[in-house]
Amino acid sequence: MQHVSRRTFAKAAFSALALPTIIPARALGKNGAIAPSNRITIATIGLGDRGGSHINSYIGMSEVELLAVCDIYKPSIAKQLNRITTAQPNTSCKGYQDFREVLARKDIDAITVTCPENWHALMSILAMRSGKDVYCEKALSLSVVEGRAICNVVKQTGRILQAGTQQRSDARFRQACELARNGYLGKLTEVYVSAPSGKRMLKFPTAEIPADVDYDLFLGPAPYKPYRQNIYKYNWYFLTDYCAGWIQSWGVHHLDIALWGAPALGQSTLAISGKVGFLPEGDADVCFDWDITATEPDGLALRYYSDGAHPYGHGVRFIGDKGWVHVTRGGINASDPKLLGIVMKPTDIHLPVSTNHMVNFFDGIKNRSQPIAPAEACHAATTLSLIADIAGRSEQKLNWDWKQERFTNNELANRSLTRPMRKGFTI
Repeated sequence: MQHVSRRTFAKAAFSALALPTIIPARALGKNGAIAPSNRITIATIGLGDRGGSHINSYIGMSEVELLAVCDIYKPSIAKQLNRITTAQPNTSCKGYQDFREVLARKDIDAITVTCPENWHALMSILAMRSGKDVYCEKALSLSVVEGRAICNVVKQTGRILQAGTQQRSDARFRQACELARNGYLGKLTEVYVSAPSGKRMLKFPTAEIPADVDYDLFLGPAPYKPYRQNIYKYNWYFLTDYCAGWIQSWGVHHLDIALWGAPALGQSTLAISGKVGFLPEGDADVCFDWDITATEPDGLALRYYSDGAHPYGHGVRFIGDKGWVHVTRGGINASDPKLLGIVMKPTDIHLPVSTNHMVNFFDGIKNRSQPIAPAEACHAATTLSLIADIAGRSEQKLNWDWKQERFTNNELANRSLTRPMRKGFTI
């Protein structure tokens, strides 16, 4: 590289200053534009359906600049880069196959994590330790111990973490929870939750690892096992190396609402028991049917079902001694229609308001404020889904202590609260 003396550099700099300079209004933040220094720079890691949805949610935001996309499957990177370039011809977005290269970039403020659950804890923790804020898809983690580690790192680093439990940004779910929490249903006696159980796939045949897939990075903390066909696209949902199944991965949405509307279920202890069902044959080792009851000391009971077994159908139903309210993504109804017309009083509990989950995340970054779905809340919902699975598999009544985050009457069950992580991919 040619050496440039201080005198030569200074002379060139003063010459440049002497020339008329035209700076685009966009760079200065004029005419409604936002200056680059005030934009949030972001990367999305994991480019499946959820990753594409994340990009859709912020690609048109003037205050956000997408600098990187990342996936273990090269064609997904190319597909997203082509789409992004079409939408924003002057984009400087780059594609990566190894997420660690994204985290090493100092010019990226935040990442969104849309990888399988086996990656959520480690990737979120590494991102926060590298100085980045995180939007992490649900479930927050694959084990209770991993979830607690995420929450600890949020506190240690002061980073913002928004969980992908986006129903908190839906006014109907907030309304149902406020009715439950403010006594409009009377004393709560039961909360019914029902979630879908997933596609019942029997076989996941082994196959050659595709040349355009980084299988080692797909596995990450998971144990090394032979590659299975399309494992990185969808089939991972139904193998416990990567996911606890939809009792966790989908159910965490509604369990989060149950805890939002009935916080007593997550405050002291639970007596939890029930049963889970598995496919009679095939490779899937997650449960596909469940009927779980968890009761807190004052008698409030959570009844958690897979959709096919639920007496009231999909969704969340809060039941009190004066009425009930039932909410889903499709709507809200109540035992008395007048309940839905109630306007909360100033003295009532008012839950935080968000109308856009991703915007709420960006607001948290800008203001350094707690997002509507913080790590602790999603950790609690994820934990509830995991202990439901553990209780169902054990076929015993387990006593759960929220403060200790462990079972007080079964050490064998406590072994399921953590998972071994593969060498080189540990927290």
